[in-house]
This record gives sequence, C-alpha cells and structure tokens, in this order.
Amino acid sequence: MTVLVTGATGFVGGRLVPALVDHGLEVRALTRDASGYDPPDGVRAVEGDLLDPDSLDGVFDGVETAYYLVHSMGSGPEFAERDRRAAANFVAAAESAGVERIVYLGGLGETGAELSEHLQSRREVESVLASGTPRLTTLRAAIVVGAGSVSFRMIRQLAGRLPIMITPKWVRTPCQPIAISDVIAYLVGVLDAPETAGETYEIGGPDVLTYQAMMEAVASQLGRDPIIVPVPVLSPSLSAYWVELVTDVDGSVARPLIRGVENPVVVTDDRIRSIVDVDLTPFDDAVATALSEADGSEDSDGGD
Repeated sequence: MTVLVTGATGFVGGRLVPALVDHGLEVRALTRDASGYDPPDGVRAVEGDLLDPDSLDGVFDGVETAYYLVHSMGSGPEFAERDRRAAANFVAAAESAGVERIVYLGGLGETGAELSEHLQSRREVESVLASGTPRLTTLRAAIVVGAGSVSFRMIRQLAGRLPIMITPKWVRTPCQPIAISDVIAYLVGVLDAPETAGETYEIGGPDVLTYQAMMEAVASQLGRDPIIVPVPVLSPSLSAYWVELVTDVDGSVARPLIRGVENPVVVTDDRIRSIVDVDLTPFDDAVATALSEADGSEDSDGGD
C-alpha cells in the first residue's frame, strides 16, 4: 500500500512517517520544500502546497490512503479560512487521483455553538474532507503529550516558570490527554481495520485530569511545587495575554488554544478501543517521556 502524509515535518507527522515505514508501507511525504526535508530511508519526498492546487498535480497518483495532519493556526487570525481552502484543495486532488481513503487527526470536544474557533475550524476541515469520494476516518484527540506539542509546551512552561499562579477558572476544566505514541499507534492501526473507513472515533489516554492537575503533575516531575489559585475574573482574552507573557508560545497560536480550553475535552465514545488495540500510556509516563525527549530544551512548533 502507498500512503501519503501531509504535515510530514510536524510534531505528529514526523513520528507517523517512520512508523508507517516500520509497518511495511510505501510512504510519500508531502512538503512545500523537499530540499529542506531529510526523509527517513524508504520515504519519497514530494513537493506541493495545499494552498496552491496546481502544485498538487501528480502528488496523489498511485496513493491509496492519504493522511491530513496540517493546520494553519500559527499563521494569523485568518487561519480558519486557510484551513478550509487547504482541505478543499487536498480532497479535490485526492478524489481526482482515485485515493480510496483519508485519515484525519482532528480535535476532541462536544459539538455545538460553544465550541472555540479552533475546534470549530477542526470540525469544518473534517466536514470538507468528508465531502469527497475518498472515505474519511477521523480520530479526535485532546492534548497530545510529547516533545514538540505546542499545547504541552504551554502547560510545561506555565508549570515550570511560576511559583504562584493566579489562574483563570478554566484550569478546572476536564481534559483527557493522550501520549503521542498512542496517537501514532491509532493512526497506523486504523489501516489494518477496514471497518474504520467512513467512521469518526474519539481517542484519549487512560487519565481524565483538569488542566490544574496536569500542571501540578508536570511541575512535580520538574521538581517544582507551584501554588495555583483559580479566579473567575480572567476572561479568555486576558488568559491568552497571560500565557503569552509567561511562555514563549506565539500569540497567534496561544489565543485560539486558550479560547478552546473552556470546552471539556473528554472521550464519550470509546468504540475505537475494541477495534484498534493500544496499550494506553498513563499521563505521568507520557510526561516523563516528553520531558526526557525535550532534554531541557524548548520544544519546537508543529503540533498541538
């Protein structure tokens, strides 16, 4: 089987590509600049820009399954419109080339009018990808824990830099984080489960925690014991400025992420557990691995 991975240089894609190779698949990695990408052995790099449909000519030829792992959240306030266009160009090119299946990693959260712009955009992309003839498999995840995750970096830096935190009330919002290794296992595993084509699944780790509990757990592994005091007066906008001040997460990324943390992100449908067997990683173990991989340096952008 030949598979195409978009976002191959990002946080998730960079780990998925070698996992697919190890799974015995022929892998094609889509990048805007192939000269700047050093693919793993056996991986073919192809150039293309999802915002330029002409650049996608021939990219999908011979591909059976295509992974969609890109988003434009760090590119400014118009990220939703860019994501919509990129997804439309992607699905049109995949459909034209006869791609049978698309696999998309989306965002976990209850559907409804209260979704943040970030999660609304993820759902819109999901809808666009489902509009073509390739059958779409969607995996919805909350915070992905790993070195390189922007969301995890934000939590890590807050936990590691402040001895006392006067925090917004969203620190009490429940979340079900998942280790990056488990996300990769699910992304690869659905290929061996044909019944997952055309379906949407929620994926999460074994622990449901508040953001406060996550920060306390991360702080503990960093050898710190911060005092966290939630208050009701910090709005999402003020919270975003607070995160920008304390962390090095870019404001164009921090703002939509913060506006999303007021939404509970907990798995309510765990059907995937009976289809793809993954030995889920406890949050503390996932944090330990992420901190070890970061090795004291700041994580790179490329995922959430």
